[in-house]
Amino acid sequence: MSQVEPSRVETDQRESDDAIAPRRRSALVFLIPLLLFAALAGIFLIGLFSGDASKVPSALIGKPAPVITLAALEGLQRDGRPVPAFGMTDLAAGRATIVNVFASWCAPCRVEHPFLVALADAPAVKAGKVAVVGMNYKDEAENARRFLGALGNPYSAVGVDRPGRAAIEWGVYGVPETFVIGPDGRILEKHVGPLDAASAGRLLARAMAGK
Repeated sequence: MSQVEPSRVETDQRESDDAIAPRRRSALVFLIPLLLFAALAGIFLIGLFSGDASKVPSALIGKPAPVITLAALEGLQRDGRPVPAFGMTDLAAGRATIVNVFASWCAPCRVEHPFLVALADAPAVKAGKVAVVGMNYKDEAENARRFLGALGNPYSAVGVDRPGRAAIEWGVYGVPETFVIGPDGRILEKHVGPLDAASAGRLLARAMAGK
Protein backbone atom coordinates (compact mmCIF):
# COMPACT_ATOMS: atom_id res chain seq x y z
CA MET A 1 0.00 0.00 0.00
CA SER A 2 1.44 3.33 -0.99
CA GLN A 3 1.73 6.15 1.62
CA VAL A 4 -0.38 9.20 1.15
CA GLU A 5 1.87 12.19 0.73
CA PRO A 6 0.94 15.23 2.86
CA SER A 7 -0.92 17.90 1.04
CA ARG A 8 0.63 21.20 0.21
CA VAL A 9 -1.69 22.91 2.74
CA GLU A 10 -0.55 20.61 5.55
CA THR A 11 3.09 21.19 4.66
CA ASP A 12 2.63 24.96 4.62
CA GLN A 13 0.82 24.81 7.99
CA ARG A 14 3.66 22.85 9.62
CA GLU A 15 6.22 25.28 8.23
CA SER A 16 4.14 28.18 9.53
CA ASP A 17 3.86 26.58 13.00
CA ASP A 18 7.61 25.91 13.04
CA ALA A 19 8.24 29.58 12.24
CA ILE A 20 5.82 30.86 14.91
CA ALA A 21 7.20 28.66 17.72
CA PRO A 22 10.58 30.45 17.99
CA ARG A 23 8.80 33.81 18.02
CA ARG A 24 6.59 32.63 20.90
CA ARG A 25 9.63 31.43 22.85
CA SER A 26 11.39 34.73 22.14
CA ALA A 27 8.37 36.69 23.41
CA LEU A 28 8.32 34.61 26.60
CA VAL A 29 12.01 35.31 27.17
CA PHE A 30 11.27 39.05 27.24
CA LEU A 31 7.95 38.70 29.08
CA ILE A 32 9.23 36.67 32.06
CA PRO A 33 11.60 39.41 33.36
CA LEU A 34 8.80 41.97 33.03
CA LEU A 35 6.46 39.77 35.05
CA LEU A 36 9.12 39.25 37.72
CA PHE A 37 9.76 43.00 37.90
CA ALA A 38 6.03 43.70 38.25
CA ALA A 39 5.76 41.15 41.06
CA LEU A 40 8.72 42.65 42.92
CA ALA A 41 7.35 46.16 42.45
CA GLY A 42 4.03 45.03 43.89
CA ILE A 43 5.73 43.55 46.94
CA PHE A 44 7.70 46.78 47.43
CA LEU A 45 4.59 48.96 47.22
CA ILE A 46 2.72 46.77 49.70
CA GLY A 47 5.58 47.10 52.15
CA LEU A 48 5.88 50.83 51.55
CA PHE A 49 2.26 51.71 52.16
CA SER A 50 1.44 49.20 54.88
CA GLY A 51 1.47 50.35 58.48
CA ASP A 52 1.77 53.90 59.77
CA ALA A 53 3.56 56.01 57.17
CA SER A 54 4.40 58.64 59.79
CA LYS A 55 6.60 56.19 61.70
CA VAL A 56 9.58 55.99 59.39
CA PRO A 57 12.56 54.16 60.93
CA SER A 58 15.53 56.42 61.58
CA ALA A 59 19.08 55.42 62.39
CA LEU A 60 19.30 58.56 64.54
CA ILE A 61 16.72 57.50 67.11
CA GLY A 62 18.44 57.24 70.48
CA LYS A 63 21.50 59.12 69.26
CA PRO A 64 22.52 62.76 69.86
CA ALA A 65 20.97 65.18 67.40
CA PRO A 66 23.49 66.03 64.68
CA VAL A 67 25.44 69.21 65.36
CA ILE A 68 24.24 71.96 63.02
CA THR A 69 24.83 75.68 62.67
CA LEU A 70 21.75 77.68 61.76
CA ALA A 71 21.23 81.41 61.40
CA ALA A 72 18.23 83.17 62.90
CA LEU A 73 15.35 84.08 60.61
CA GLU A 74 16.12 87.69 59.76
CA GLY A 75 13.51 90.19 60.89
CA LEU A 76 11.36 87.66 62.81
CA GLN A 77 10.15 88.94 66.18
CA ARG A 78 8.06 87.51 68.98
CA ASP A 79 6.68 89.59 71.84
CA GLY A 80 8.69 92.52 70.53
CA ARG A 81 12.02 90.66 70.60
CA PRO A 82 14.07 89.03 67.83
CA VAL A 83 13.50 85.29 67.63
CA PRO A 84 16.87 83.52 67.99
CA ALA A 85 18.19 80.48 66.16
CA PHE A 86 18.92 77.25 68.02
CA GLY A 87 21.87 74.88 68.20
CA MET A 88 23.07 71.77 69.95
CA THR A 89 23.63 73.67 73.21
CA ASP A 90 19.96 74.65 73.23
CA LEU A 91 18.84 71.09 72.49
CA ALA A 92 20.84 69.65 75.39
CA ALA A 93 19.91 72.31 77.93
CA GLY A 94 18.09 69.98 80.31
CA ARG A 95 14.60 70.25 78.83
CA ALA A 96 12.91 68.41 75.99
CA THR A 97 12.51 70.10 72.62
CA ILE A 98 10.10 69.56 69.75
CA VAL A 99 11.81 70.49 66.47
CA ASN A 100 9.49 71.10 63.52
CA VAL A 101 10.90 71.27 59.99
CA PHE A 102 8.72 73.59 57.91
CA ALA A 103 8.61 75.84 54.85
CA SER A 104 6.23 78.53 53.64
CA TRP A 105 5.87 76.80 50.24
CA CYS A 106 4.85 73.51 51.88
CA ALA A 107 1.06 72.97 51.68
CA PRO A 108 0.97 70.25 54.40
CA CYS A 109 2.85 72.66 56.68
CA ARG A 110 -0.17 74.96 56.53
CA VAL A 111 -2.44 72.04 57.40
CA GLU A 112 -0.47 71.12 60.52
CA HIS A 113 0.29 74.66 61.69
CA PRO A 114 -2.80 75.12 63.92
CA PHE A 115 -1.70 72.06 65.91
CA LEU A 116 1.76 73.56 66.40
CA VAL A 117 0.13 76.77 67.65
CA ALA A 118 -1.91 74.66 70.06
CA LEU A 119 1.30 72.93 71.20
CA ALA A 120 2.85 76.31 71.97
CA ASP A 121 -0.15 77.05 74.22
CA ALA A 122 0.19 73.77 76.15
CA PRO A 123 0.91 74.27 79.88
CA ALA A 124 4.18 72.28 79.68
CA VAL A 125 5.46 74.57 76.92
CA LYS A 126 4.35 77.76 78.62
CA ALA A 127 6.01 76.59 81.84
CA GLY A 128 9.29 76.05 79.99
CA LYS A 129 9.39 72.28 80.48
CA VAL A 130 9.22 71.68 76.69
CA ALA A 131 10.43 73.99 73.92
CA VAL A 132 8.95 74.17 70.43
CA VAL A 133 11.42 75.34 67.77
CA GLY A 134 11.36 75.46 63.98
CA MET A 135 13.85 74.61 61.25
CA ASN A 136 12.97 76.70 58.20
CA TYR A 137 13.85 74.56 55.17
CA LYS A 138 14.94 75.94 51.77
CA ASP A 139 12.84 79.06 52.15
CA GLU A 140 13.05 82.79 51.53
CA ALA A 141 13.17 84.89 54.71
CA GLU A 142 10.38 87.20 53.58
CA ASN A 143 8.09 84.29 52.72
CA ALA A 144 8.81 82.55 56.02
CA ARG A 145 8.07 85.72 58.00
CA ARG A 146 4.83 86.22 56.07
CA PHE A 147 3.86 82.58 56.71
CA LEU A 148 4.38 82.91 60.47
CA GLY A 149 2.82 86.36 60.55
CA ALA A 150 -0.37 85.12 58.92
CA LEU A 151 -0.71 81.78 60.76
CA GLY A 152 0.95 82.56 64.08
CA ASN A 153 4.43 81.83 65.39
CA PRO A 154 4.53 78.82 67.73
CA TYR A 155 8.36 78.71 67.83
CA SER A 156 10.56 80.11 70.57
CA ALA A 157 13.50 79.77 68.15
CA VAL A 158 13.77 79.43 64.37
CA GLY A 159 16.90 78.25 62.58
CA VAL A 160 17.24 78.86 58.85
CA ASP A 161 18.42 75.95 56.70
CA ARG A 162 18.29 77.58 53.27
CA PRO A 163 20.72 75.15 51.55
CA GLY A 164 19.03 72.10 53.11
CA ARG A 165 22.31 70.68 54.49
CA ALA A 166 21.16 70.58 58.11
CA ALA A 167 18.02 68.69 57.11
CA ILE A 168 20.20 66.12 55.33
CA GLU A 169 22.25 65.68 58.51
CA TRP A 170 19.02 65.06 60.41
CA GLY A 171 17.80 62.53 57.86
CA VAL A 172 14.83 64.63 56.75
CA TYR A 173 12.84 63.01 53.92
CA GLY A 174 10.70 66.07 53.20
CA VAL A 175 8.72 68.76 54.96
CA PRO A 176 6.99 68.75 57.28
CA GLU A 177 8.79 66.51 59.76
CA THR A 178 8.91 66.77 63.53
CA PHE A 179 11.48 65.48 66.02
CA VAL A 180 11.33 65.01 69.77
CA ILE A 181 14.68 65.74 71.42
CA GLY A 182 15.28 64.60 74.98
CA PRO A 183 16.76 66.82 77.70
CA ASP A 184 20.20 65.34 76.97
CA GLY A 185 20.03 66.21 73.26
CA ARG A 186 19.20 62.71 72.02
CA ILE A 187 16.52 62.12 69.37
CA LEU A 188 13.63 60.28 70.97
CA GLU A 189 11.13 60.18 68.12
CA LYS A 190 10.55 61.30 64.55
CA HIS A 191 7.20 62.04 62.89
CA VAL A 192 6.98 62.28 59.11
CA GLY A 193 4.18 64.29 57.55
CA PRO A 194 1.75 66.87 58.92
CA LEU A 195 0.76 66.72 62.55
CA ASP A 196 -2.83 66.34 63.67
CA ALA A 197 -4.32 66.59 67.16
CA ALA A 198 -3.50 62.98 68.03
CA SER A 199 0.10 63.00 66.79
CA ALA A 200 0.82 66.43 68.31
CA GLY A 201 -0.49 65.21 71.67
CA ARG A 202 1.59 62.03 71.41
CA LEU A 203 4.79 63.95 70.66
CA LEU A 204 4.14 66.35 73.54
CA ALA A 205 3.59 63.42 75.92
CA ARG A 206 6.84 61.82 74.73
CA ALA A 207 8.68 65.11 75.23
CA MET A 208 7.30 65.48 78.75
CA ALA A 209 8.34 61.92 79.59
CA GLY A 210 11.83 62.80 78.38
CA LYS A 211 12.83 59.24 77.54
